[in-house]
Amino acid sequence: MKIKIKKDDISDVLSKIQSIASRKTNIAITTAVLIKTVKSGITIVSTDLETGFEGFYPAVVEKEGAVAINARKLFEIVRDFPNDELYINEIENYWIEIMNQSNVEYRMVGMNPEDFPNIPSVENITYFDIKSSAFKNMIEKTVFIIGTSEEKRAHINGIYLENIENKGVKKIRMVSTDGSRLSKVDCVCDEGLALSGETGIIISKKGLNDVGKFLDQEGDIKIGYNKSHFVLKKDNETIIMRLLEGNFPEYKDIINRKEVFSVKLDRQMFLMMLKRMSIFTTDSHKGVVFSFNKGKLLISSTNPELGESKEEMNIDYDSEPMEIAFNVRYFIETINVIYDDSVNILLIDNESPCLIEGDKNKNFLSVIMPMRI
Repeated sequence: MKIKIKKDDISDVLSKIQSIASRKTNIAITTAVLIKTVKSGITIVSTDLETGFEGFYPAVVEKEGAVAINARKLFEIVRDFPNDELYINEIENYWIEIMNQSNVEYRMVGMNPEDFPNIPSVENITYFDIKSSAFKNMIEKTVFIIGTSEEKRAHINGIYLENIENKGVKKIRMVSTDGSRLSKVDCVCDEGLALSGETGIIISKKGLNDVGKFLDQEGDIKIGYNKSHFVLKKDNETIIMRLLEGNFPEYKDIINRKEVFSVKLDRQMFLMMLKRMSIFTTDSHKGVVFSFNKGKLLISSTNPELGESKEEMNIDYDSEPMEIAFNVRYFIETINVIYDDSVNILLIDNESPCLIEGDKNKNFLSVIMPMRI
């Protein structure tokens, strides 16, 4: 194989696939990127056996073929390459030459491209269009809830995607949980564009995090799924993810707004207050105490190994005094994905979950369980 390609045509995609190629698998060649010549260009393929990526990019093909190159090293070479164009040439015994026309030359040991795992061929999928920015926003509002590395349960490692319909309005919904908190986000779909099927699917959080890197603020994408895979298509790029097997727990009761009182807070002021109160928290002392009194909210943090802190702010609160402890990191991560100027905290008592939402945009809702004081 011998090709000439523009640096700007592949530098960005090589950067985005690093998280896929860097994941540990039982097959060493998954650390490589597969480059194959096709008519009028090349395809770039990457997989970690659970998530597969394939994209088409223009190139001058001087000799057809395929090569498998270490994805990290290829990206570093292309990123820092001094010229706008570079040549990639297979020499012999899977050695690969990367050079310009004058003074730069790399020679790398490649791998046998025939050993590269096949990306699944998906069939019987109905696709529908959704705005790239909307789907990116849904991912950002759910994928930040991550379980432990030892976690095996599908509903902790995945995000639940389902259809809902409320008062004749069709929406798709994503729900994410780690057992101590939950986030759900809705997106209104045009008529006839909802996912088919009565039950939802569970998509890998790691895979969706990879997807988010490919999504822009402009344009549309196509999404669809069958019994085993979820597929996203964007212009000349396709991402295929194996669905997780398992059942997502019933969550709708916990997001219902029961008899609660609501406290409205300035988002930025509240966020900075939480960050200051998190300074003394550690893995063994994660909680801070929210003390609600008439017209006041006091947040305090105590860590016997480091010290203690407290801060008070004025709020519109006229109910009985209440103390409730939370993992402050959960609050910070949640508020970071809310873009309204104000947030609402919905409370029942010091033993019930706390609901958090933007003051204006009600499509996103987060639930955080209290900690024992």
